Amino acid sequence: MLAISLVTLSALSLFSLPLTSAQQCQATLQTALSVAHTLQDHYFSSSSGMYNGGSLWTDANTLEDLHNLMLATGTDDFQSVADSSFIGRSALNPNTDWAALLGGSNDDAGWIVLSLWKMADYKNNRGIGNAGAFMNAASEIYDIIEGQMDNQCGGGVWWSTAHTYKNAITNELFLLLSAQGFRRGLGQRYLDNANKVWNWLSNTGMRNAQGLYNDGLVLETCQNNGQTTWTYNQGVIASGLAELARANNDASLFAQAEITLDATIAHLTTNNILRESCDDAQAGGAVCNADQQIFKGIWTKHLQYYLDAANDPARTAKYRDFLGSQESAVFHFGTNGNNDIGSVWYAASQGGSVFTPKTSASGLAAHVAAAKYGPC
Repeated sequence: MLAISLVTLSALSLFSLPLTSAQQCQATLQTALSVAHTLQDHYFSSSSGMYNGGSLWTDANTLEDLHNLMLATGTDDFQSVADSSFIGRSALNPNTDWAALLGGSNDDAGWIVLSLWKMADYKNNRGIGNAGAFMNAASEIYDIIEGQMDNQCGGGVWWSTAHTYKNAITNELFLLLSAQGFRRGLGQRYLDNANKVWNWLSNTGMRNAQGLYNDGLVLETCQNNGQTTWTYNQGVIASGLAELARANNDASLFAQAEITLDATIAHLTTNNILRESCDDAQAGGAVCNADQQIFKGIWTKHLQYYLDAANDPARTAKYRDFLGSQESAVFHFGTNGNNDIGSVWYAASQGGSVFTPKTSASGLAAHVAAAKYGPC
C-alpha cells in the first residue's frame, strides 16, 4: 500500500484539533480520566493488547474513547496504549491480513477504521511519527468494506461476507467513514460512496414511523424487519449525516439527523435517561448481552461527533441538558464503589446492572461527550 502523502497528512491534522470552540468542563474530564484509569487497570491485558471480557469491535470503541479523552484533556496518560493494543500492533505490522483478522465482519471493520483514525489523530496532534501506519491500515480496511456493496435490495453493504443480512449499523458506519474520509482528504471516491449509501439508506424504510432505525431488512422482501431500535443505530446515523452535510454543504441533512436524535430522546429513555430495551435495574430481569452493553455510550459519543461537525451553538444548546443528564446518571446510578461503570444508567442498580469493560467504556464516552457539550 502506498504511503499517505504529506498533503493528505496535512488535511488529516485538521481532525486532531477541536472542531468547535466549546469550553470543556474540567471537572467532568477529571471524572472521565479517573474512570479511564480504572478501566485500564481492571480490564486491559498488556500481553494480549486486548480487554479481558471484550471483543474486537468493542475494543476498537474503547481505544477510540481513550484517545477521544486524551484529545479533550491534553493529557497523555494512555499514550502507549495505541501501539501496545492488538489493533495497534496489527496496524504497525505491514504483513497483517486484515480480511482474515476481521473474519468476514463488515460492521466490526467499520468500528476499527474509526478507532484507527482517532488514534492517528492523537498521534498527529502530539507529533508522534507512526500515525501513517494507522491511516494506511484504515484505508486497507475501508477498501474491504467498499467491496461488500452490491445491488441486492437496491444497494448497501452486507453485514458480513456471508451475504445473509443487510442492516442499519453496517451501512450507517459506511456512510460515516465515507463522508468523513472525504473530509479528511482521502478522495472523491469516498464522497461518492457516502452519497450512494445515504441515498440507499434513506429509501430502505429502515427508519420507522417513530423516526428510529430498526435493526435491518428482511432479505427475502427487502423490507424493514421491525427488529429492535438499538440506541447506537440512532447515534451513528447522526454523525454520518453531519459529515455528509459538511461535505455536500447541505444543511437539510442536519434536520434528517435530528429526526432520529430527537426520537431517541422521546422513545428510548426512562426518566430522560437512555435505556436499552435489555436494561433492567432489578436482579433477575433482562440483561444486555456482550455487544449491547456498549450501545448507549456509542450514542453519546456520536452525538458529540454530530455536534463537532455541525459546529452550531443552537444545536449544541438543544442537546446540552440531555448530555448532562446522561453524565449525571452514569456517575450517580451507574458507577459502583470500585469506580467501574455498569450497564444500567436510568436507575440505581438493584442487582440488575452488570460490570464489564464494555459498560465502563460506554460510561466513559458519556462523560467525555458531556464534558464538551453538557453543562458544567
